[in-house]
Parts: sequence; C-alpha cells; structure tokens
Amino acid sequence: MDIRIAHFSDLHYAPETLVEVDRCFAYAVDAAIGRGIDAAVISGDATDHAQNLHSPAVDALGRNVRRLADHCPVLILQGTFSHEPPGTLNVFRHFGGRYPVHVADRLQQVALDGEGSWRVSDGWRFDALPDGTRALFSALPTVNKAVVAAAAGAASAAEEVGTQLSTLLRGYGCINDGARGLGIPTVGVAHGTVHGSTNEHGVPMAGNDHEFTTGALFAARASAFMLGHIHLHQSWESNGRLVAYAGSPARLHYGEEGDKGFLIWTVGAAGSRFERIATPARRTIDLCFDGPPDPACIRARIDELDVEGAFIRVRWQVSEAERDQVDRGALLAALTGAAQVKLEGRVLPVQIARMAGISRMGLRDRITVWAEAAGEEAAPLLSCVEWLAARDTESIARTILSSGAAPVRREVNRAAMITVEEGAS
Repeated sequence: MDIRIAHFSDLHYAPETLVEVDRCFAYAVDAAIGRGIDAAVISGDATDHAQNLHSPAVDALGRNVRRLADHCPVLILQGTFSHEPPGTLNVFRHFGGRYPVHVADRLQQVALDGEGSWRVSDGWRFDALPDGTRALFSALPTVNKAVVAAAAGAASAAEEVGTQLSTLLRGYGCINDGARGLGIPTVGVAHGTVHGSTNEHGVPMAGNDHEFTTGALFAARASAFMLGHIHLHQSWESNGRLVAYAGSPARLHYGEEGDKGFLIWTVGAAGSRFERIATPARRTIDLCFDGPPDPACIRARIDELDVEGAFIRVRWQVSEAERDQVDRGALLAALTGAAQVKLEGRVLPVQIARMAGISRMGLRDRITVWAEAAGEEAAPLLSCVEWLAARDTESIARTILSSGAAPVRREVNRAAMITVEEGAS
C-alpha cells in the first residue's frame, strides 16, 4: 500500500532568517496537511546554528512541527553539526502531539507501524522487520568527519567516509528488498552532498570529498531516497526508484537559482514519484555593472525588472578614479518599491607597472623608457623636468597655482608622478 510523505529540508530557522523562513515553512505545512499526508520528514538543518530554547526562532519552528505532529508522524534527521550541534533537536522528542516526533541522530532504521508509531532499530539496521510495519525508513544523519579523520588520518578522511557510507548503503539493500517483497514501501533519508549535484548558486559539486554517489544511494534498494543539505531541488531516477533533494522552502541568499519549495512523495513497494510544491519565497534580483552603476539604465528597465516587493542587490566594480561617480542616492531612488536594496561596490586597485633595472638609470633615461612603455611623448616631459630643475620651490608652486597654467600643471604633475613611482622601485 502506498504512503504519502511530505519532505521538507534545510529550513535554517534563526533570528536573522526568521521572517522569511517561518512564512515559507508555515505555508508548506499548511499545503502538506491540506493534501492529506501520512507522514512528514525534515531531512536536516531545521535550525541555522545553536539556538536558545526561549528564542523566537525555536518557538516558531516548534509551533509548525507541532502542527505537523497533530496531523501525522514526523521524522527529523540530524543535519550539519555547525547548524544543529548534537543535542539541539532533542527537545522535539517531547512535543506530545497527536503523533510522535522521532529524531534520527545516529545511523539507524525506523519502522512506521499502522498505528502511527515509530519503532527504532537497536543497531544500524533491523535484523528482522517489526510486526505491523507500514513503511521502512533508513536514516543516515550527518557523519562526523572529525571522528573519521582521527581514525583514518585527515588526508584520507573524506574518501574513507564515502567508502564506508557506500558499504553501509549496500548493507541496507538486503532488508529493503525483503520489505519490498512484502509490499512495504522503503525510504532512505540522508543529509549530505551527492557527487555531481549542483548547489543553489549553479556550481557543480565535483571532487572526492562528498558523501554520496547516486550509484551508492540506489544500492540501498529503497523505493525513495530523500536528501537534505543542497538547497536546490534536483533528482535522479533508476527503474522507478527516485533520489531527490527537496531544496529549501525559503530563499536565504542572493543569487540562489530556481524556485523554492518542498516535495510530496507517493512511495510504494516497487517505486515512487513526487509532486513539487512551490512556496512564496522572496524574489531576489542581481543587477551587476562593470563600471559605475547607471540609475538611468535601471529606470529604463524598471517594468522589465518588476522591482515591486523584490529584494535587490546592485553590484559594481570601478577603478579608483571612478569611485566618486557612484551615486548611491540615485540608485536607491531608482529602485523605490523594492522590499530591500543592497549596494555592493568593489574598487579595483591601481596596478603600477615596474620595469627591471629602471631604478639604476638616470632620471632622463627613466622618463624616456617610461614614456616608450606607456605610449607617451617623452619630449614634453623632459622639457618639464628641465624647467623644474631651473627654478626654486616657491616659483614652481606659484606657476602651478596661477591661472592659465593648466598645460604646465599637467606636465609637471606627470613628471613628478614618474619621478615618485620610479624612485619607489
């Protein structure tokens, strides 16, 4: 018999993210309950870092978990330790909803019975399926790589984690095949990075330091494998069995690609399918300029950009000579109606070219060589140097400051610049 499971992940409740996260997760909980789910899974990183129990973020998260637990059994997986320090999730075990909340913080299997209760394996898997099992879950929370590094050495820790997890996943295959033969849906739940997946910023996750391969996940022989950690939804299929990231329900950073949402899985003994439900995550827009940002250009595109209610980041890079051309007030005025405008500018430092051996030359030779390298005429500069050498400081200053002496000032300044720059070499 099929089972319908709501799959949420990477909520990241914290004071800094509370408004966006709670709005999106509350919407997701309402949508899941409205679709009559039989169970709910949160596949890690429910919080963003260690939280005080009295914090508004924990209160809001607890309220929504309790709403789920009043409707169906809930399984919460331990996520990344920096987001959920060990023990953070213990409080959810004691919520006392209509149905139990189970926190999977170690390698284990969990059987959901027909009464809506969780039955937990003593070790990493069951020796035999508990009587009355309606669905079988294999839980792989975040692996502590520091422990592996202490045993295997830091250099080989990442590779060792992947090897051991692959062996573990194959070990689930036998009991999952047995459950499938009895018509029982089987589900894997894990938190980590799949080799070849893409993160929310469009970066492929390549390398040997990731926890899983799709081949290793399919080797567990589960009808459905529900993943957390990557905030971008993506999936893989093999003979009717699916592996998928739910993605995050909220948009936490600028530059995140794709819609935000969660998954409603329909899992049977032979395979699975899912429906993706979008949440009303905030819209973010990046406006990038190579040079001073142009408010007029933004105003000309205002209808196309649809800035009303959006979170907008304007980024630019300019030379030091252009830094004063950025009108921040005009940029803010051009984006009136946005929910937030973030201005990020980068000033490129001036790079001064040096020439080997030039410091050992006389001043006239330095100027000649510099002018040739810079594509400048050397004669006016040499004439100006001679003019400087023939006058005292007071008369030089008087000439530079006098009206009508712009050409003199320009050549004097250029000659002085060359003298200072090359003297510094």
